[in-house]
Amino acid sequence: MYSQTLLPAEVAVIDDGSTDGTEAMLRKEFPQASYFYQENLGVSAARNLGIQQTTGDWLAFLDSDDEWLPEKLAKQKAALADNTEYKVCHTEENWIRNGVQVDVPKKYAKTGGWMFSDCLPLCAMSPSTTLIHRSVFADIGLFDTQLPACEDYDLWLRITAKYPVLLLEQPQINKRGGHDDQLSGAYWGMDRFRISALQKIIDAGQLSEQNRQAAVAMLLKKSGIYLNGVSKRGKIEEADYYRQLIERYEIEAI
Repeated sequence: MYSQTLLPAEVAVIDDGSTDGTEAMLRKEFPQASYFYQENLGVSAARNLGIQQTTGDWLAFLDSDDEWLPEKLAKQKAALADNTEYKVCHTEENWIRNGVQVDVPKKYAKTGGWMFSDCLPLCAMSPSTTLIHRSVFADIGLFDTQLPACEDYDLWLRITAKYPVLLLEQPQINKRGGHDDQLSGAYWGMDRFRISALQKIIDAGQLSEQNRQAAVAMLLKKSGIYLNGVSKRGKIEEADYYRQLIERYEIEAI
């Protein structure tokens, strides 16, 4: 972060209950950074605390397993200066798996503009690539702490339903993966969290008709796949819940 060609005005490090001496290291190596500790409340609470404890108009995030390339902030600032109608910017990314750069799967290809429909199948933006104006959070709310995973999917749905997104097509982060402690591998059936996010934004009643129809269609698709999975695993109560959920939204889709 401090290797950026455009240094951030302030840096807040959120320690989500670590036991590896993070505070001592920061106090010694990066005394200019603000340090905040919380008792393992999860990534959403950590990001929200960072938002609340900083004062700048523009907010950027850096997850612990990612790395910003040196010109990320400078290039995003310049692009936003040339496109003042945007309040959200994200970038392409390099994927590093077990220390080796790999091709990014086509389904994760980045898009920009009015991209709500592109955010429906999966998480279409990476938090570490984004630069977001503080007013966006004041408008649509913070990360949902009730979601143990896919909290970024939920946020992107809420943002892209109301705001266009500027895309920088050159990679500006190294996104690391392949290690055992990643959140994406901690939960079986991640789509159940995406289904919850879809249900929440549909029921809020604030989507355009086009976006509502697209969201309902994706909810039905994901719920059908998930229902098939829990049925095969003999999870009767969970299967009944998703069967009723499908019936409800099938009626709404008529």
